[in-house]
Amino acid sequence: MTEHVEYDDSPTLGHMVIQEERQTVHFLRLIELEMPKLVAYRKPFVPPTNATPVVVRSIDYAGEQHPATTKRVIVVPVDKLPLKDDSAIHKIKLLAGPRWTPNPPADAGVAQSEEWGNGYIKISCENFPKPAMNLKWASDVLDRLITQANQPQPMFEHLPVDMRHIYAKVRKAKKGDHLRDRALHRPTIRDFPKSWLPQ
Repeated sequence: MTEHVEYDDSPTLGHMVIQEERQTVHFLRLIELEMPKLVAYRKPFVPPTNATPVVVRSIDYAGEQHPATTKRVIVVPVDKLPLKDDSAIHKIKLLAGPRWTPNPPADAGVAQSEEWGNGYIKISCENFPKPAMNLKWASDVLDRLITQANQPQPMFEHLPVDMRHIYAKVRKAKKGDHLRDRALHRPTIRDFPKSWLPQ
């Protein structure tokens, strides 16, 4: 005599829902019990000073593996680099080529309201398998640029700075900034004629 077996277990979809609920409860327990322990590692925010002008940017996909997570980008204003004189500033613009822009790059982590001065240099690297290796390469390139710019060679003083990459980027954006040299000199409230204001 065989017994009739009733299929009273949840189907696969039901087990998947239960597993998701277990995972949610697990993370809620972590938040409640483990997160207060992280207060011991809290550090106060200290804004960057002139001694630390380099901005390092990285991409993270919340722990997921992605080729872009190894990429490192550094952005530094030319005015805050240890350059000797105006000829060194001009020379580093020439040596940086398309890595130099007169305004801060949009994705660089630099406020657009900052003074542009002599522009910004942006160097990125994603050629190596480790993020620290990519950051070291970009830092070494910046160090070499500064060293070469500080060497006195008068042959570079009469060369103009190549702006083709700036104008090409502005034309590609198709926002009308290529007209009347607005790529370098965006109109601001200061350009509004005072004679038009009501008395």
